[in-house]
Amino acid sequence: MSREKAELFQIAGRFDTEGEMISIEPHGNGHINDTFLLTCHEASKEKLRYILQRMNHEVFKDPEGLMENIVGVTTFLQKKITEHGGDPKREALNVIAAKEGGAFCRLEDGTFWRMYRFVEDADSYDVVERPEDFYESAVAFGHFQKLLSDYPAESLHETIPNFHNTIDRLDKFKKAAEADPLKRAGEVEEEIRFVLDREADCRVLCDLLASGEIPLRVTHNDTKLNNIMLDHKTRKGICVIDLDTVMPGSALYDYGDSIRFGANTGAEDEQDLSKISCDLELFALYTKGFVEGCEGSLTKKEIELLPMGAKLMTLECGMRFLTDHLEGDHYFKIHRPNHNLDRCRTQFCMVKDMEDKWEQMQAVVKAYV
Repeated sequence: MSREKAELFQIAGRFDTEGEMISIEPHGNGHINDTFLLTCHEASKEKLRYILQRMNHEVFKDPEGLMENIVGVTTFLQKKITEHGGDPKREALNVIAAKEGGAFCRLEDGTFWRMYRFVEDADSYDVVERPEDFYESAVAFGHFQKLLSDYPAESLHETIPNFHNTIDRLDKFKKAAEADPLKRAGEVEEEIRFVLDREADCRVLCDLLASGEIPLRVTHNDTKLNNIMLDHKTRKGICVIDLDTVMPGSALYDYGDSIRFGANTGAEDEQDLSKISCDLELFALYTKGFVEGCEGSLTKKEIELLPMGAKLMTLECGMRFLTDHLEGDHYFKIHRPNHNLDRCRTQFCMVKDMEDKWEQMQAVVKAYV
């Protein structure tokens, strides 16, 4: 959405910022929300910076519930960080209140806007430039779990209903394969069979959560490297950002999704499947960092199930790509014919490689039980 600077300044002026507004520019490369960096100047300080965002209420249909989640979680995090002697202004997101009250503004055109304090002297990275960064992201996401381990997860809104409900994902996949609106099912019989052969896997985490055998936790649900701010000096992860998908779920969702993309030796849409495998060294490195970051807050059962979390999140993602391919590519953007099918195949290749390395993955995890 294109906005003139004068209008952006006007929107920013509806929030409780400090100092005189000097500049506002587009920031980052996110695909969901419109993000801008606001710079202010105050006599007693060199500069103050804020993040202004237009929330995408077409993707997140309950902006009020979403912001209630974020305010609840960030306030809780700030308290915990302060108790541990940390810096709550750098180690957690800080929501800037709207002058009219509340945590966001709704404009006359129906758009929703929010503001955060900018995390200074830190950056996020889109790709893993070195293994240490992957490890640091694991520690940071694990620490996120630790700090929120006693947060009432059941009080959170589901900002995307059934996001990691693999039983529901499987049901939608089956319906897409049966309806076959574009007559593509005949060309992907092998991929369809791959999912159906693993139907029982899709129930594992959902059933364990339902029975209480693993605890319901606060989950981030988008555990990419670029959702961690790494300190300029130490290169350590200091702050987890992008909390739009914070919901109740399992810690295995966050861990598994990180392994799914971070330990893959190839690109998500790689057409040469010989390049796709699960890098066991990266798997071990992330597992070490995540368990260390959790600081004993995971149960024995959760740790034992870490390989299943990795496999299931990869299978789920592949199933989503295949469902979208069968339905006509209306959810994930494609840039070539069969793009979602290529993505699906890389995920399934990764799943098969995990199955082939299952005993080795279990051996890595066993050290932490």
